[in-house]
Formats: sequence, C-alpha cells, structure tokens
Amino acid sequence: MNFKPLGKRVLVKRVEENNTTSSGIIIPDNAKEKPSRGEVVAVSSEVTELKNGDEVLFGKYSGNEVSLDAQTYIVLETDDVFGIIA
Repeated sequence: MNFKPLGKRVLVKRVEENNTTSSGIIIPDNAKEKPSRGEVVAVSSEVTELKNGDEVLFGKYSGNEVSLDAQTYIVLETDDVFGIIA
C-alpha cells in the first residue's frame, strides 16, 4: 500500500473487538457495532502528535472509509481522534 494522507489527516485500520462477552456469549457479526479504536498506519507530514503504530480512539461516525489493497481503512482528521491508548 502506498497512501500518504494530506492536510491534518491520518489513515487508520480498525482494531476488531472480541466477539464474545465476558460471560462467554458469542456476539454475531450483524449485532456488533463498528469499533471506535484503531491503529495508525499512515500519517500526513503536517501531523506531529501521531505516528505509525499508535493505537487511537475516535468517534464512531468519524472519517471516511476507503478500500486499499483489499483492506478497509478510515481516513480521519486529527480533530476526530480523541487520544492515544498507552
């Protein structure tokens, strides 16, 4: 993949949540919400506070989904990122 975000944007790959509850109940795919956490895979040159590999939280309805190399990613503005998970 060769994608470089422009402006104050980052490219994020969603991190899938567990598909079972703490009590062991399996959650079907159609009942799951889209995860609001992901891994930064590309950063614009204007962004200084995030880097590749950072795990971040973002709004559920933030950004635009794009497909690159048969993978789905989200292009987010840095304002849509709530923070980095340490």
